[in-house]
Amino acid sequence: MTIKRIQTGPRMSQAVIHNKTVYLAGQVAPGVTVAIQTRNVLAAIDALLVEAGTDKSRLLSATIWLTSMATFAEMNGVWESWVVAGETPARATVVSPQLASGEYRIEIAVVAALP
Repeated sequence: MTIKRIQTGPRMSQAVIHNKTVYLAGQVAPGVTVAIQTRNVLAAIDALLVEAGTDKSRLLSATIWLTSMATFAEMNGVWESWVVAGETPARATVVSPQLASGEYRIEIAVVAALP
């Protein structure tokens, strides 16, 4: 089986494709609020999925890390307007008090199928 890596760096790849499945690294993005960060993260996910040859309608799973569950509803408002109705992935949302940098309040990793 072939493994394809996208945006590979010394520490990690932003996406890895194996056996018609796309695995994205956790995505973070700057922004003043969790809603803005969520929109920016989802835009990055969209771009990586396109680069991998798929899109958000083919999401299989998502893991979301928030630094505070107090922002759960704020994140969900953006998430629910982004996902494709009827094509929502399996999802877990967990609290992680500290992400890679103190400026980040949300991180999202997804797995998607190729067409």
